[in-house]
Amino acid sequence: MKKLIYLFLILASCNSKNRDSEKLPTNFEGKVVAIKDGDTYKIMCDGKERTIRLAHIDCPEKSQPFGKNAKQFASNLCFGQIAKVVSEGKTDRYKRLIAEVYVNDICVNKELVKNGFAWHFIKYSDNEEYADLEKQARQNIVGLWTDVEPIAPWEWRKK
Repeated sequence: MKKLIYLFLILASCNSKNRDSEKLPTNFEGKVVAIKDGDTYKIMCDGKERTIRLAHIDCPEKSQPFGKNAKQFASNLCFGQIAKVVSEGKTDRYKRLIAEVYVNDICVNKELVKNGFAWHFIKYSDNEEYADLEKQARQNIVGLWTDVEPIAPWEWRKK
């Protein structure tokens, strides 16, 4: 009986290791190969394309005022570049990895907020640094904050 239990434990351990090795990394470097919109990118790593949803922020939708501007800003900042992806491993309902993306040590997520192309997404983030960056962008009246009545993307999507 002990041999049977021991054999079972060995097999379970091997199976667990195989499952772990099949998991995709949550922190990695790769080339930014597509900017779907301001806060959703495709990054190629080890021959696999990963879809990344930027953490802490929400950019205007493509059809929304400043949506194309956010996409263009992101594209200018990181398209075709090698990016470092930093994540806690969480995914959203569309199975996109939620992460911060860095290009040349610049946090793309923060740059979008700082330049007025994204809101701090307080529904999913309590990060004070992003809150402060949004506040500064509002005070400096940059990007979408030049609009008289900017509509948050989560409100836009309700329509």
